[in-house]
Amino acid sequence: MSKILDKIHSLNDVKNLSIRQINALTKEIRTFLIENVSKTGGHLASNLGVVEMTLALHKVFNSPKDKIIWDVGHQSYVHKIITGRKDKFNTLRQYKGISGFPKRSESDHDIFETGHSSTSISAGLGMALARDIKGEKHEVISVIGDGAMTAGMAFEALNQAGDTRTKLIVVLNDNEMSISKNVGGLSHYLDRIRTAPTYFKMKEDVESLLNSIPAIGKKVFKTAEKAKDSLKYFLVPGIVFEEIGFKYLGPVDGHNISELIGAYNRAKSVKGPVIIHVVTRKGKGYLPAEKDPDQYHSASPFAIDTGKPLNKSTGYKYSNVFGDVLTEMAEEDDKIVAITAAMPSGTGLNKFKSKYSSRFFDVGIAEQHGVTLAAGLANAGLRPYYAVYSTFLQRGFDQVLHDVCIQNLPVTFAIDRAGLVGNDGETHHGVFDFSYLTPIPNITIMAPKDKVEFINMIRYSSKVEGPVALRYPRGYCWENNDLKAVPIEYGKGEILSKGDNIAIIAVGKMVEIAYEVINRFKEEGQDLTLVNGRFIKPLDEEMILQMAKEHRILITVEDNVISGGFGSGINDLIIKNNCKCEVSNLGIPDVFIEHGDTDILFEKYGLDVQGIYNFIKSKL
Repeated sequence: MSKILDKIHSLNDVKNLSIRQINALTKEIRTFLIENVSKTGGHLASNLGVVEMTLALHKVFNSPKDKIIWDVGHQSYVHKIITGRKDKFNTLRQYKGISGFPKRSESDHDIFETGHSSTSISAGLGMALARDIKGEKHEVISVIGDGAMTAGMAFEALNQAGDTRTKLIVVLNDNEMSISKNVGGLSHYLDRIRTAPTYFKMKEDVESLLNSIPAIGKKVFKTAEKAKDSLKYFLVPGIVFEEIGFKYLGPVDGHNISELIGAYNRAKSVKGPVIIHVVTRKGKGYLPAEKDPDQYHSASPFAIDTGKPLNKSTGYKYSNVFGDVLTEMAEEDDKIVAITAAMPSGTGLNKFKSKYSSRFFDVGIAEQHGVTLAAGLANAGLRPYYAVYSTFLQRGFDQVLHDVCIQNLPVTFAIDRAGLVGNDGETHHGVFDFSYLTPIPNITIMAPKDKVEFINMIRYSSKVEGPVALRYPRGYCWENNDLKAVPIEYGKGEILSKGDNIAIIAVGKMVEIAYEVINRFKEEGQDLTLVNGRFIKPLDEEMILQMAKEHRILITVEDNVISGGFGSGINDLIIKNNCKCEVSNLGIPDVFIEHGDTDILFEKYGLDVQGIYNFIKSKL
């Protein structure tokens, strides 16, 4: 018997299916997702949870005329499969393949590009207002998860949408998860609604009864709705949303196609903003993902039968080293506290959380709040460490500048996933942090070359009087037993090899690559100088000027954008001191870097061993 999925080539094919056929299609899509993501890696658990929700959306609404905006976007795989990209799905997140997030260049059905959370309601409201101004007639649907609803931006958008009263449909996908288990008051509120659906049934029954009374029923119902001190505050779920101007529908079973279609059709008939509360199960249909959804939030390739990763790399991951060392430091110093924004596992803080729960704070997807919370803790005499991905710290830039650095507070930002991170692409590469942090007074910025130096820097950060940014890459630490550990001295780099003519000054992950480059030249009888910069701010000016004096060419190497980065600081120093040496900067060019394996990306942009070797060879 032929599969239904084989016959799905466009949205019209979905619209023509019966409910029974759609239910059969959900099983085929889940199998398709598991088979493909097990090979490419990707956001599996979230997509398994939204299969019915997505199919029902496209059954009821008419994309791309109706605008469906996916918050974060990592749950848009099903949407991609049924909007013409099924046959390309084996290229998911691969270099030159389809993106793991909505991409306007891929399809007219990808209305708005996303990668960070909590943007869909703001974007949707903007599109809805534009629709009204232009006199157009179509629906705007913003899909957002309960985790993303912990961010202030989502509430800012809800607040304005309720005030403008323009027609906007918000689909709240409630799976009790962001990446890790959700935290906060909103999570508890949704849990109360989720576990007491009979209250909503009671509201519907009362509404139906009153409206059925001849002549006076509708007037009585309207009067009852306006009674602000009525029992609805105790009985009606979603009252928070209703009070800010939204019509609340739900909770709806997110795995029941008929219920979903009914809710979506009802939302279309509502005037003004409406929120549909859809309850789903993250990882549905694949037992390992259901049991441990955070491990399948962004999965590497895995064996379907066991769920275990195929890549069996050994060594120490930077995230885990950070968590282990900080936990040890917390045992020695009771002023140390840890903060994460919904990522205790991803940032390596699970052990700290378990051992020192009273000194651990998960703020949810609220990076700005996390920064200022850290500032408050530091102002009160504690020593906060805020572990956050580089790409997400961007969201808290003003708070870093205004709340931490102006007051010179001793907050350490443990900046994980810095540099090129690979398959998640433009929205997730951490290649801007040097550039946006360096101009801020009072902050100290460090980047370790290897595991030993990383451990030393974590410990050293607690001695710095003021803000510290400790920046490190995704993945496994470099371990080189040939290099001796040199104690950290404030603002000082280290010379790893001495040569003449050309000096390479590298920072962070790029030291490992540069080390291989100089060894290749050494095999050819050419000695180059290699400096581990260690500090991006303050620069080791004395050493850099000495290198400029002793060498004809200085080459800076970083995995940050060249503009405003580590090399830019050295350029300024060289110009200021009228040095005669030539300076070349190697780093990320002035483009947004696409998704793909990091080895491919480093090679493309000339930052792999061969690329740097070829560049230096041209100088020789």
